[in-house]
Amino acid sequence: MSYKNIKEFIETLKNKNELLEINIPVSSDLEITEITDRASKNIDFPNKALLFNKVEGYSMPVLTNAFGSFDRMNLALGVNNIKEIASRIEELLKPEVPDSLMGKVSMLPKLFEVGTFLPQIVKDAPCQEVVITDMNQPILDKLPVLKCWPQDGGKFITLPLVVTKNPATGARNVGMYRLQKYDNTTTGMHWHKHHDGAKNFEEFKKLKLRTSSHCEGSSPPQCSTPAPQFDVAVAIGGDPAITYAATAPLPPGIDEMIFAGFLRKKPVKLVKCKTVDLEVPADAEIILEGYIDQEELRTEGPFGDHTGYYSLSDEYPVFHITAMTHRKNPVYPATIVGKPPQEDCYMGKATEQIFLPVLKQIIPEIVDMNLPMEGVFHNCAIISINKRYPGHANKTISAVWGLGQLMFTKFVIITDSDVDVHNISEVSWKIFNNVDPARDCTITKGPLDMLDHASQLPGYGGKMGIDATKKWKEEGFVRDWPEEITMSEEIKKRVNEKFYEFTGRKFGI
Repeated sequence: MSYKNIKEFIETLKNKNELLEINIPVSSDLEITEITDRASKNIDFPNKALLFNKVEGYSMPVLTNAFGSFDRMNLALGVNNIKEIASRIEELLKPEVPDSLMGKVSMLPKLFEVGTFLPQIVKDAPCQEVVITDMNQPILDKLPVLKCWPQDGGKFITLPLVVTKNPATGARNVGMYRLQKYDNTTTGMHWHKHHDGAKNFEEFKKLKLRTSSHCEGSSPPQCSTPAPQFDVAVAIGGDPAITYAATAPLPPGIDEMIFAGFLRKKPVKLVKCKTVDLEVPADAEIILEGYIDQEELRTEGPFGDHTGYYSLSDEYPVFHITAMTHRKNPVYPATIVGKPPQEDCYMGKATEQIFLPVLKQIIPEIVDMNLPMEGVFHNCAIISINKRYPGHANKTISAVWGLGQLMFTKFVIITDSDVDVHNISEVSWKIFNNVDPARDCTITKGPLDMLDHASQLPGYGGKMGIDATKKWKEEGFVRDWPEEITMSEEIKKRVNEKFYEFTGRKFGI
């Protein structure tokens, strides 16, 4: 199932009793956050998506907590269970080398499936029903942008799809980076150095420097200097699969719009922007078009972040808006982050399962993975493996630290394959009983998420790997490893039979 727009998704939420409409006046300054935070934690309000129909001072309704449960994540991506998407990815990744004509023919459906998800460019789009290019008109002042937490540096757009292009290759990237509202036409652009949007911007600056140096003394026909401003577009709202795709840890070079098409089993429609050379989702609610100057920086933050702490203020590029387009009656979607559980936790858990097949292809010994909500996804990974040789757990720890966004993981915990990594009690039992800290803990330094406030330096600090597997003699364990206490199958069966005789209902294992 795919949704044409966010309003179709809202209607589905309503039909599934997953939506609570708030029809009393509510302020976008802190009050929406407080209500959403209570709902996400099931305190006073049920954990449902929230549609605020009367936001004080604005005509647009605000939607929050739309992804904030496992059931709503399934609805957002049009599946009964997130693992259905993982199975589709696993099928595409199966290493098959055809050795016959029929074998090659049998692979065509896979290739065709991927090919059908390429974005489609359209000329007319709902997101451009209203076009505003007069910067004296209300632009950001028209949007019910939220101030989320008391010490935040201002109001923040929290669910933006930030579209950029690599200046050398033309490859599109869509990321999600918060935007602090400075005034009616400018925001901060909070992208970290590891983010693809920031990389595209850095490439743009390098390319300008190279071409400028190369062009010195040459005539215009031999000199092609790029514009001093870097084009950016921001989409807000649309099919939730597109919003999720912007958060996904895709391999370099994979277009988020193709991945969104794969998720929704239908190509994403894109439309050309009015004032910048970029394409945006045609069925979005709101589009902000503009640019980032090469040299301009401005203080952004603080911001109450998904770690549950305020991230500190720092210098970031400034996004200047040149146009805003939107539907005639748009809905403004936003997300609240803070102490877990929050909406982003369920998006992160979806990522954990969707990309597990990819991780298994790279590190085949992996059986399962849990990125616990309390670890805010970049602080802890619990991984079970099929241990086959001495030191296998340490090898896996090193492999995880060398892999994409998993390189930020501060704690990597490895267990044997029979451990349910999603059962924190069982994992804790294994760690506390199986680990000798002097022998089984690997401590090193490496890259960390920029939001990690405990490290001495931003983005760099200590990391720990914990081998909680059963130790082998080949690993230098000279004692006999004890057997776990379990009841015999015969006794279990006899108790089951007696329980049935006593109660009249089955008592299975």
